Amino acid sequence: MNNIERRDAGMVYISDDEVYEEQKRARRLTQELNTTDRADFDRIQKIIKELFGKSEGAFVNPPFYCDYGTHIEVGKNFWANYNCTIIDVAKVKFGDNCLLAPNVAVYTAGHPVHPETRNTAYEYGKEITVGDNVWIGGNSVICPGVHIGNNVVIGAGSVVTKDIPDMVVAAGNPCKVIRKITDEDRRYYFKDEQIDDEAWNDILDKTKEK
Repeated sequence: MNNIERRDAGMVYISDDEVYEEQKRARRLTQELNTTDRADFDRIQKIIKELFGKSEGAFVNPPFYCDYGTHIEVGKNFWANYNCTIIDVAKVKFGDNCLLAPNVAVYTAGHPVHPETRNTAYEYGKEITVGDNVWIGGNSVICPGVHIGNNVVIGAGSVVTKDIPDMVVAAGNPCKVIRKITDEDRRYYFKDEQIDDEAWNDILDKTKEK
């Protein structure tokens, strides 16, 4: 097997010339993205669509960094804020309506623990999946092989090393479930502050439309 085949099979592999050749497309596109007029939203969306391939309404606030782009799959209404990094050695899949705050890092790549093995340049990638309606707080890190469920909030500064179930708030280093999200949360937006009547009526109208 060549190293591209080994990488895509989730096996240890070496980033040789053929692997780096595959990365050139993403490096050119991210360079274009990161030097584009930040007010040219149409151009930014066009580059993102080309970088990811499959996307519907996706937007990324530059700067943004990834290895391949083609290993990233995003659902509808994906939003990544400033300085997001996705090391997509393996597949990274986001569901619909996912929000990434500034400085979120998603790492599928890993290296052997033992230094002698690690120094041979072998590495690996393990798939990461994120469900629908997930908000990942600023400066969070998602580690290789992690699966995050639907309707989840990951608190700022979290390091997610293990799977997170549906419908919870999770935070910390390592990231752990803090509590479930319930219907009582619907009208609250910050700690014990409730959404005002005008906005709440608008929200009710919009959710009824769905």
